[in-house]
Formats: sequence, C-alpha cells, structure tokens
Amino acid sequence: MTADQVTHDRPHTPGAPRLRAAVLGAGAWGTTFAAVMADAGCDVTVWGRDEKVCRQIADEHRNEAYLPGVQLPARVTASSDARAVLAGADVVAVAIPSQSARATLTPLADAVAGHAVAVSLMKGVELSTDRRMSEVVAESLGIPADRIAVVSGPNLALEIARRQPTATVVASTSEATAQLVARACASAYFRPYTNDDVVGVELCGAVKNVIALAVGISQGRGLGYNTMATVITRGLVEITRLGLALGADADTFPGLAGLGDLMATCASPDSRNHTLGGHIGRGMTLDEAISATGGTAEGVKSCRSVLELATTLGVEMPITSAVVKVLHEGLPVDQLAPLLLARPHKAEGA
Repeated sequence: MTADQVTHDRPHTPGAPRLRAAVLGAGAWGTTFAAVMADAGCDVTVWGRDEKVCRQIADEHRNEAYLPGVQLPARVTASSDARAVLAGADVVAVAIPSQSARATLTPLADAVAGHAVAVSLMKGVELSTDRRMSEVVAESLGIPADRIAVVSGPNLALEIARRQPTATVVASTSEATAQLVARACASAYFRPYTNDDVVGVELCGAVKNVIALAVGISQGRGLGYNTMATVITRGLVEITRLGLALGADADTFPGLAGLGDLMATCASPDSRNHTLGGHIGRGMTLDEAISATGGTAEGVKSCRSVLELATTLGVEMPITSAVVKVLHEGLPVDQLAPLLLARPHKAEGA
C-alpha cells in the first residue's frame, strides 16, 4: 500500500478502513498527539520506556505523569514493546528527545511496515551532524523522504490534551503524505494545514525553543514586556535568516510554524523551555533548572547544534549565541541583555 492509497482511507469515514497509528514516546506531546489521532478516528498505540506509564495509558486511559487530570480517548492504548507497537501501523509518529532519536530508532527500522508514513513531532537539530529531525528519522528508519512528514505549530501539549482549539502545520515533500497525516489528526479542535516547506517548518520548531529560553531568562531577571517583545521579534529574524540560508520558503516564518509557535512557546508558562529559562534567570544552575522543570526542554541541547549549523553557514544568530554562552559557557545571566544590546547599530532590515 502506498501513501497515495492510504490517503484516500479517511479514518472518520464510515465503512473505510481505520488507520492504525503508532506513537513512539509516551511524554506529554507524544501522548497528546496520540489522543488527537484517536479523536480523528485512528486506532493508536503508544510506546514508552516506562512500563508503569504504559500500563496506566492502556488500563485507565490516563497519563498522570505527563498530562495530569486528562482523560484519554478509549482508542488510545500503550505498550513498552516497541516492535509490537509498530507492527502493521500505517502512521508512525515519533515524539522522543531529539538527541537520542537516532539511537532509539535505528534498531527498529525493520519493524516499520513497508507502506508506513513517519511523522516527526520532534523539534531540534542533531548535535555533531546538523541533521534536521526528519532527516534523522529517514536515515534511522530507512524511509524515503516522500514518506516523511513533520508537524509543528503553536501546539502546547496540555492545552491540546484539554481539547482547546489550535492549528498546526503538516509539512512533507509529498502532497499525498501531507494529506494522509492531516487527515489522521484533523478534529473539531485540531486544524492541520499542509505545507511543502519541510526545511522551514523544522527550523522554526527547533530555533523557537532557543528563543523561548532567552525570553525565560530575561523574565526570570525581572525584565518586562518590552524586552520580551524585542527578543521574540529579533528571534524571528534569526529563525528566518537561518531558514533562508538553507533554502526555506520566506512565507513559512510569519505563519503558524514560525511566528505562531514562537509566540506560544515564549509566552506560555506551560512551555518547558520558557520555564527552564525562568529558573536560570532566577539564579539556578543548569542542572537545578532541568530538575525543577521536569520533562525535556529541547532548547538546552539544540541551542548548540543550531549555533553550530549557523556558524557553518556564516549566519549571524546573536540571541542563540548568547543562550549558548549562558547555559554552556558560564556567561552570567545579568550579561545576557547587555550582550544583545551592545551589538553595532544598523538598519532594522539589514
């Protein structure tokens, strides 16, 4: 079965074959996306390393560790056996920490069905290789690019798990694959838009976490909304600059995957990157901040890989560079804002 054939099997259409979906990752976003696909009519099985979490999802349709107080749809179940979860799945969504993705996925390549479409829910750039997450998924699972999609947008997991309305972008080089994934997750509260700019959508998702760290650090130091607006606006410039250097579509950056996701991640107290930045700004060490935040704040590691990529391309990213200095090179947090404002004067659009 090809992606084009599966695309016509709308999961919510009476009499049509129901799509089977596997989600690798039982954290907040993986579990939430599983619920979204179940509400769209798919049968969904989640894989996680923690047997206790998997049992609770399967038996009680809850994941109190990551989504407290949320009741999951009956069509969502779970197992700690990754191969059993992947068997026969039409859609394989990957929601694991970006820097461990390759090591986790590579041994599972032969367990993925020949017709399956893979969906990257991850937001980062791989350290040492500068690979985007869709590239890591393709290489690790041996799936061609036209059967890979990425999902990104203003998608804070807890809000979506509570079925609050939001929109997202499903990007793929294949229209058939993008349409399949969009149909597999479309519901009354989750509105997917398709896009063929995989590079731009992925870079928006990776770099916005870094900008959210900068906003959190600034707010942790007691700085106000003027600073927040400045960092967000100039952060979008950095994201756009890097994306264009890699051939992305300029229209992606003011859209849902760009400005939309950036605003949500920088402003919400539910954003782990924003929260961790706040802890750093209030004087915690990085280890203390990671512990206090809980879960994975992708920007902590991906800030270095994003800066590595930008340096290779000769792209200036002063906010990203400052975050790396604060988190990994010992720059005092009080020097973050002065470092940014001390840059040479120039025209805004330069």
